[in-house]
Amino acid sequence: MIYGQDRDKLRGIWFESWQNYRDKKTLIPLHQELVNIIKLHPEYQLIFDNPEQYLGKEYLPEFGETNPFLHLSMHQGMHEQLSSNRPTGIREVYANLCKKIGDPHDTEHAMMEAFAETLWQAQRSATLPDEDQYLARLKKML
Repeated sequence: MIYGQDRDKLRGIWFESWQNYRDKKTLIPLHQELVNIIKLHPEYQLIFDNPEQYLGKEYLPEFGETNPFLHLSMHQGMHEQLSSNRPTGIREVYANLCKKIGDPHDTEHAMMEAFAETLWQAQRSATLPDEDQYLARLKKML
């Protein structure tokens, strides 16, 4: 998982991963994971070919803009949850949702809605995310 408070530094990891991939360099596991996520989103690949233009760009939802870094990081967060099975039981829920939805990437998108809502509620109440509530949201999708 990528942690930190420096937005440009965190974004830089995505740019570095993509550049190393494009330069056919050997990728460390984290970079390979990020590249795999970017490859699933061709609509964002131009961004990673132009770091000077997009590194510091603001994405304002009030203007209907989607923040690609947030979107891709949510995918990375999903992968972290699945690899650690935290919250406990998320792997099983994911497997069942994959069966229902039919595509792992589309399943992640569906799960990200519940993840985002859980994070928003935690931020709003200044608490840790409620893992039980998050799992309950996911199970409602089944």
